[in-house]
Order: sequence, then structure tokens, then C-alpha cells
Amino acid sequence: MAADLPTNTVWQDREIEFSLPVQYVAPRKGEFIIDELDDVEDTKGNNGERGTLRVTNLRLIWFAHRTKKVNLSVGLKNIISMTIRSASSRLRGVTQALYVLAKPHRLVSKFSSVPKHENKRYEFIFTYLVPDSPRLFTTVQAVHRAYDSSKMYRELKLRGAIIQDKQLIMLPTETLYSKVNGVWNLSSDQGNLGHFFITSVRLVWHAALAENFNVSIPYMQIKSVRIRDSSKFGMALVVETAEDSGGFVLGFRVDPVARLKEVAKEIVSLFNMFSERPNFGVQFSLEDQPEGLDAVTVPVPDEDVVIAQVDEAAPAVGMYLADGDKNTDRPATFAPELGLAIEDLREGVTLEDLWTL
Repeated sequence: MAADLPTNTVWQDREIEFSLPVQYVAPRKGEFIIDELDDVEDTKGNNGERGTLRVTNLRLIWFAHRTKKVNLSVGLKNIISMTIRSASSRLRGVTQALYVLAKPHRLVSKFSSVPKHENKRYEFIFTYLVPDSPRLFTTVQAVHRAYDSSKMYRELKLRGAIIQDKQLIMLPTETLYSKVNGVWNLSSDQGNLGHFFITSVRLVWHAALAENFNVSIPYMQIKSVRIRDSSKFGMALVVETAEDSGGFVLGFRVDPVARLKEVAKEIVSLFNMFSERPNFGVQFSLEDQPEGLDAVTVPVPDEDVVIAQVDEAAPAVGMYLADGDKNTDRPATFAPELGLAIEDLREGVTLEDLWTL
């Protein structure tokens, strides 16, 4: 028996994408919009442009009002930090804005030939154009916390604190379908005897004699489920995980063979159910009253930032680099328009350009 499970790659929460095809701005299966703010400016990349910011359980999506082709998508897994600081908006002037620092996990875009920058961070500045409303700050920060606290739904975990008194510690909204005893993990020469827990969101195995020797495999990270005949262990269940989770090949033996086939069939069936209605684990409600701006303002952290050299062929991506685009200081000259000395401007850049970024 072999089952290559449906291709269901989830990139939305772990990619930074610019100028997506419009159809990918819409939520995928299992993704839902938590909040949609209609008057948000992408102050760093599209200063002066009114747009909409969608906050989903997987990512932040911004697109311009004039055309959805001007857009960006920032996965919640990519976000390193968020702060509230002053920014200069062409639509609101100097005002408080949300600064989002993020790092890409891949250098090649799924949708564009424009390369990302290796080991660099991207900075996004979102300004809410509704005066005195903390809604942007409170929602984005709270959703990111909810995402960060629900990793077990989406990430493979080895040797985690997931078993207590030989019972699986259940996740919120998770349903246990089967507990299978007498399951051998074939990762060692002798194999280790243990138990399977098959749930609505993951497959879990733990050793009978050591609860901390375990593995939790979300369906989101399973690539294939097969039954193979091993010369050493006989018929075995082989679970291959996705590249994102390390590309592991895990073998298990269940006796007799008829029972092994039933277990494999149940895992494939539950995976298919999960694929139709994915549960990514983010639980969030907008019913609570937002905190005031002072309560959500956080101090600016000292960032260890590497200076990046911007690829001039990809200015739309380069302008989001957190580090700017110069490596060394340039000589200072007197600027009569300002009445003071300033650093020489780059070739082709004028003072007027700096004021209209």
C-alpha cells in the first residue's frame, strides 16, 4: 500500500511575497480573515498610497485601493519583532505607526523572479489612517501571539513535553480518534516499542518506557504514507515528512499486517479530512475591548542589523530592506537649499526625491 498525499503546501504563514498574483491575495483553505482595516498606508514601500490591511490566522496582507496588483504578504512565522514608533506619512504626517521586522525563510519567490536578499531582514511600516485608533496595533500583535503559541498544530516536534501519565496532552480543538498500542519505532537497530495517538490534526508516537522519547507530526507536515516490506523489520508503515520539517523518513511496525493496513488507512483518511478543512490552531476573537495605545506601545529594541547591498534590478523589494542601501558614508557637502552640510547623495537622487519617498 502506498499513498502520496495531496499536494497541500502551506506557504502563506512562512513566506514574504511582493506583487502576488491577485488570486493569492485571497485566503486559502483553513485561512480566515480576523480583521480587515480599510485605511492603512504601506508607509515604507508605498508612502501616500491608501490600502487595505488584512490580518489572517496565517499572515498580513496589504494591497492598494487603486489596484490589488500592488500588494505584499508577510507570513506570521517570518515576523521577528513588532514595535510602535513615529513615522512620516504623506497622508497623515508624523504619526505613530506599526513597524514589522521580518526575515524570509527562502531566497527564491514562488511567484516572481525577483530574488530575496540572503541573511537580510525586511522592515514594513503600516500607518493606520483612522486618528486615535489603536486597532491596528492591538490586533496584529495579539494575532501574532496567538499564532506563536500554537506551533504544535503546524510544526514537527521531537522529544516534546506532550505526554503525561501515558496520555497525550490534547491541544485546544483537537480530537483524539485512536490510540494504538504495540507500535514499534524502527529508528534504532532493535526498534522501540510504544504507542500511536491518531488525532484530527497530527500523528503522535511515544516510547512505552520513556514518555519523553516521542514525535508529534502534524498532518500539515506529512508528505506521504506508505507500507513497505523491509528485509530487517518486515512490513512497516513509512511516514515521510515535508521538506519544511526536515524531510524525515520515519518507520513504524504494527502487528499483524491487517492491523497495520487499518492504521495506515485511518491516517490517510484523517489527513484527507484535514486537507479539506485545515485547522492551523490560531484561536482569536475580536470581541474583547482593545487596549489603549499607551498599553501596547513597546520600546524600540537594539537590533543587530547587517548592512545590505540592494539589487538595483529589484527596487520594489529592496526598498523594504531594514538596513537601507548604503555600505559606507559619503563625503559631506554644503546644501544651499537647506543651509547646512549633508552627505553627498547617490547618483541620480535629488533632495526632492528624498522628501517624496
